Amino acid sequence: MPKTLTAYRVLALVVSFFVIAVVGGWIIKMVVDEGGTLYDIGEFTASISPIHGVFYMVLLVITAVLSRQAGWSVGFTVTTMILATIPFVSFWAEHRATQHTKELWASYEAEAEAAAAQ
Repeated sequence: MPKTLTAYRVLALVVSFFVIAVVGGWIIKMVVDEGGTLYDIGEFTASISPIHGVFYMVLLVITAVLSRQAGWSVGFTVTTMILATIPFVSFWAEHRATQHTKELWASYEAEAEAAAAQ
């Protein structure tokens, strides 16, 4: 399971940076005139949007796999997936999910040790 958590964390961070870039570029394109450097930056972020989409789909799969392995509730899983779409909040969501997973694994290990001691 640690490899799944590592994959989740890396993908969540990549998706978080991408979503900030894509949303930031979209906003820039809305507020500046065409032809300027800032507008070109906005156009570039629009071109990387499909790449962000692919990474997000992979993140959803990894999140689902991690959810099953760690024993997350359905509500926690869905909330984590939705929070990954919100700029800046996505970083907090990754941290929240990582802490929750580590706590769950620690409790599972403690239960296994207690059962083995009996």
